[in-house]
Amino acid sequence: MTDTRESASPSRPKEQRKPLPARISLFYRQVIAELRKVIWPTRKELITYTSVVIVFVLMVIAYVSVLDFAFAKGVLAVFG
Repeated sequence: MTDTRESASPSRPKEQRKPLPARISLFYRQVIAELRKVIWPTRKELITYTSVVIVFVLMVIAYVSVLDFAFAKGVLAVFG
């Protein structure tokens, strides 16, 4: 028989926990440190990516609109 722990996740007792403002401060410092690692796109890349997304969304809108129109005409032809 193997030994197992009583609880699935070990948690520190409340007396060892840092106060809430210290935990919030640590969180924000870690977020800023991670954001410094990000490679931000250049303006040209940003414009290119934005254009691609807008064109793709317009294509999907057109496709869904055509399907909607076709189904509406089909339903009217069958039921109406």
